[in-house]
Parts: sequence; C-alpha cells; structure tokens
Amino acid sequence: MRLSNILLPLFILGICLSQCKPAADYNKSITKIPRKRIKPANEGYHFEKTKDWLKRNPAEKEQNIVQAVNRTDMKNIAGMDSVIVPNDVSGDKEFYLPFPVNVSYIEAIKKIIFFSYATQSFAAYETGELVYVGQTNMGRQADPTPTGLFYTNWKAEQTISTFNDEWDLKWNFNIENKLGVGFHQYELPGYPASHSCLRLTEKDARYLYSWADQWILYNQDSVQVKGTPVIVFGAYPFESAKPWLQLVNNAHILDISENTIQQQAAPFMKDIMLQQQKRAQVSVK
Repeated sequence: MRLSNILLPLFILGICLSQCKPAADYNKSITKIPRKRIKPANEGYHFEKTKDWLKRNPAEKEQNIVQAVNRTDMKNIAGMDSVIVPNDVSGDKEFYLPFPVNVSYIEAIKKIIFFSYATQSFAAYETGELVYVGQTNMGRQADPTPTGLFYTNWKAEQTISTFNDEWDLKWNFNIENKLGVGFHQYELPGYPASHSCLRLTEKDARYLYSWADQWILYNQDSVQVKGTPVIVFGAYPFESAKPWLQLVNNAHILDISENTIQQQAAPFMKDIMLQQQKRAQVSVK
C-alpha cells in the first residue's frame, strides 16, 4: 500500500532530519544468531485441516513456524481450510524458509535485506551471515512491489497510509520515498495483497525497524548517506497456485541458493560498498 505522496518528499525529508542519528545507528552493537543452529531431523511437510491443527493447541514455536511456512499470521490462519505443517517443528525458523544461512559473497556488507517476491519471504544478513528471516505479503498483481536495489530511508513507529486514511501502519520503514514503498506491520492473508508495500508481522516489522539504518541527510533537499541496502527480486506466479504448496511434495523446491543471492547482489555491489564507506566516514566525524 502506498505510504507517501509523490508531492510530499520535501516534507518527509524535513521530518527525518530530526529522527536520524547516524553515529549511534552505525556503531550500535550487533547481536548475531548463534552459529550453532538446530536443523529438523525430518524436513518434510504435510497438510492438516486448520480446525484440527488449532484443536491441538500448538505451542508458540510451532505457531510461529506454521505461520511462516504458510506466509500468513494467526488471524488469517483461522480462515483457511487447511495449512501446511512441518513433520518436525524442532528446528530453528530459518530452516523452514528458503534463504541460505551463509553467503560468502556478501561478507563485506555489514547489513543487507533481501525480499523474495517468488517465495514471499525475506532475510536479513550481517557480514554474510543470516540473522533474521520471516514471511511477507508483497504487492498484489494490480500494484506490484518494484524490484531492484533500494535503501531504507525514513521510518515512523506509526503512520497513516495516504492511499487509504483508514489504514494504520505500524513500524513503517520507507525504502522508496517518491513511490511511497516501504515495509511495515499489517495483516498477512497468505498471498501478495498489498498496494506495492511489503507487509510483515508485528514482531518482524519491529525487528527490522530497530535493526536497519536510516538515511543521513545534508539538509531538507539532499541525502548524504543512504540507509541499509534492500534488494527485492523475483516474480510471483499470480496465475498459479501458491508456490509453498509444493513443499508437501518437495521440501526444498523453494530453496534460494548462495549463487542466487550472489547474482542478485553483484550488479549493485559497487553502489552498496560506496554507501557503506560513506556511512563509516560520517560516523567517525
């Protein structure tokens, strides 16, 4: 959903001047996921009737994993006839989503976020190591999320969509100011349904809101340093069944390889490293 009006960029820039704290953001301590990860012994999936699954009163960990696998939230799961459930829910969440846990090619990048349109999932990396993953619902067919390289810029804990003033958007982080595209908390029906933005659960939105860096401005008219790089890639098969339904037949059919991440990052590496260097220079002043 559109978060800003193309006629308001200077107004937004002015707001952000009071919000940006470059040195603190850049030098804050980074907490990585421990390298010891728990991988499920059984990597298969099966369908369950939603009512039966809910009757089992699954533990919070299983709820979180099943929400991620079905690209939805608990509110919307209740309205589904069936859900995909892992045969073994003892593993860490990252093993139920498609991103690789390490990518050597991006080790020089301090922070970067990838959003996969095809798999409706995202991943945050620090120096090549996966630190956070989750599900997303991106732009619907009529209002697709743009793909390519973006950077986080301004953010707001709560804002109102200019597309519809009845939409209350929490933990919003804008990535394309003129188009009004950003990631934020909003309900996840389990398929691309937004007006070009990237919907997240509240937990995931709050994490990225705190973790990613804002831009640094010279003044109200120009950007000195861009924020955390965000790469949106792939295409969603709108005319076909939800891709994750195939997990029941092949648990690895959606896997995103290290090579794929490299292919997506390579065209933008020069610009990403330039912005990273600029941030380091500004932060030490």
